Formats: sequence, structure tokens, C-alpha cells
Amino acid sequence: MWSIPGWQVAFLGGIGSWIVISSMLNVTQKLRSLTQPWVTRHVISGTSIILQIQKYQHGCLDAFFSVLSCVVSVPFYTAFLPLLFWSGHGKLARQMTILMAFCDYLGNCIKDVVSAPRPSCPPVRRVTATEDEKENAMEYGLPSSHTLNTVCLSGYLLHYVISYTGCNDASMLFVGFTVVCLFVCLVSLGRIYLGMHSFVDIIGGLAFGMVVLAFWLRVHDYIDEFVVSGENVASFWAILSFLLLFAYPTPEVPTPSFEYHTAFNGVALGIVTGIQQAYHQFHHNAPRIFTPQLTIPTFVGRMLVGIPTILLVKFCCKALTKWSLPITANALGIRIRSTSYVPALCASKTGKKSDEKRQSGHLRKLFFFSSQDSFDVDTGIRFLQYAGLAWSVVDLVPSLFSHLNL
Repeated sequence: MWSIPGWQVAFLGGIGSWIVISSMLNVTQKLRSLTQPWVTRHVISGTSIILQIQKYQHGCLDAFFSVLSCVVSVPFYTAFLPLLFWSGHGKLARQMTILMAFCDYLGNCIKDVVSAPRPSCPPVRRVTATEDEKENAMEYGLPSSHTLNTVCLSGYLLHYVISYTGCNDASMLFVGFTVVCLFVCLVSLGRIYLGMHSFVDIIGGLAFGMVVLAFWLRVHDYIDEFVVSGENVASFWAILSFLLLFAYPTPEVPTPSFEYHTAFNGVALGIVTGIQQAYHQFHHNAPRIFTPQLTIPTFVGRMLVGIPTILLVKFCCKALTKWSLPITANALGIRIRSTSYVPALCASKTGKKSDEKRQSGHLRKLFFFSSQDSFDVDTGIRFLQYAGLAWSVVDLVPSLFSHLNL
């Protein structure tokens, strides 16, 4: 007989209660009034440090730090994680995916709660070599997401390598720890050099990153055990993902942060549900790369099959949700709008006022339907297309590998 463990009810109920209570008490605005002035003062006073570092500007340094920022960006991890799954390191891939989603949610929540500015440009010289960097520059500053993510993911990767190899050599552990620290320092220095963050943003990213990493190293085994063999995993994670879309603060001015959270929230849901369905079939004792069971040519074949497949799934999910969600909303009598995905639903571009409606009142969407004129269907489209993409990585594509003997 189907039952729901009590801890799941308590956990989800706690998040739902927090959504209601924080909305009623205006917690976001109160926290912002306490933290924003202090952070803003440090951002302004830290401008001189950035200018001192930028005195050493050079084209080679611009290119180096820009490439380094891309290597530790969310799009890179999104492209890199499927390769971990297909190379046989399933636990590492699962944990890094969920940890990345957690870091993305926590970091973006703090950014939008504090709503502290980035360094002023000018006088600071800001280098945005890619479209992703230009979008990142539209977010708030504290904490530095690149720094936070690098601390957590490189730290967890080091932990996994030590556990996987069983290395107890003090000198090797020292080398590994030194490499991670050097990597984090270079990423942090690069964010200041590129004019993307102030010193206080970096310190915030380091502090939050170490706290999250310490917490994760204590709970990761329990989380992984739940994902692969727990009760009601898919339903629990689906409800959790839905609640996290609303347990998100409204920023002072709209930024892309909520869109990033929506996408990686969908990725985590797709990975968890796919693993729950296909763990024993494809991921339990899966062959690992550099072994006779998974040679380099075979892994290359997996990439040639897998990457086009997941991109096709993403395209199909987006097309399907763009068609089905408006129909479903109309059938339920819910008024909807679209920021960009559905041209027929796009409101007239009225500048800042239109943008503010786009992210305002996330909490009211869940509990106070009568106070909302319409809902942005783009959130649901983005969430479902990334969930479909992630599901295909761990379920659909491995089934193709099995049929093709890859």
C-alpha cells in the first residue's frame, strides 16, 4: 500500500509554510533593508582595489580570465555533466548535478534578497567576452556565483577522487588541496580583474561556498541513497521543485537569476526522476571509461549519439510545452502571458514596468490567484524543457547506448 514517509511531509510542509510566512511578513524586504546598505558601501569602497588590479590589464590576461570564467560557468557544467554520466561515474555526476542546483538556488536567492550592485562601470573596466557574461552582468553582485560554485564543485570533486582512489598519501592530498585552492584563487581574481565583482562579493562567495561544501560532505551519501533507492522519490522531488519555483525572493529590479534557477531546477528534477527509473538498468555497476568495457572509441561513439539526442529532446520539449501549456491554461481559465517564448502571448514592450511584472509576486502566484492579472508561461516552458533534457541524459540516451552496443 502506497504511503508517504513522515519526514517528506514535514520537509515539504516546512517549505510551504515558509513561503506563506515570509510573504506575509515581507521577510525579503526586511533582510534587504538590513544588508543592502552595508554591502553597497563595501562595493563602492572596494572600487580602488579593482582599479589597482586592472592597472595590469593585458589582452592575454583578458583572454585567460574570460576563458576561465566560461570553464566554471553554469552552461559549461550543464554540458559537462552528461559526459560524466556516460563515462560511468554516475555517483559523481548525480551529486554534482544536485549540488550545482543547490548552489545555483542559494547563490541566486542571496543575490536577489540583498540586491547589491556590481562595481560601477566606469570607472571600473568590465570585460564581457560572451553573451553569457553579458547576461551575468545583469545580475546582482553578492555573492560571486562563479566563486561559490567553484569552491563547492572543485572541493567535492577532490573529495570524490580521494574516495575513489583510496589515496592516503599526505603529499598527494596536499597537492590536490593546493591545486583546488589555486584554481579557486584564479577564478576569484579573474572575476575582480574582469570588473564583474568587487572584493566583498568574492569574500561572500568563498564564505557561502565553504559552508555549503561542509554541509554537503555530511549529507551527500544520504541524498544519493535516497535518489537511487528511496521511497516516493519522483513525486517528492517534483513537489519540491515546484515549491522552489515559488520559494524565491523578488529582487529589487528584475534580473536573469530566476531564469537560471528555473532551468537548473528542471535539470535536477529530470536527473532524479530518470535515475530513479533507470538506475538498476543502466547506472548500477556501469562500465567506466579507460577500462576494456568502455574504451575511448566507444565513449566517442556515445558522445556522437548522445549529444545530438539530448539537444533534439530539448527542442521537442520546448515545442511541445509551447503548444500544450497555453492550451492547458486556457482550459483551466488561467490568464497567461509570455515574455519571449510564445509571440502570440507577448505583451507590448512597455519598458521597465513590463519587466517588473515579469518577476513580481512569485509567492502570490501560488496562493493568491485572484491578485494576479496573468502568469508568465515561459517559466513552465523553461522548467519542463530542461527537465526533459536531463531525463534524456540518464534514461533515453543510455537505452540508445544499450541498443547500439555502445
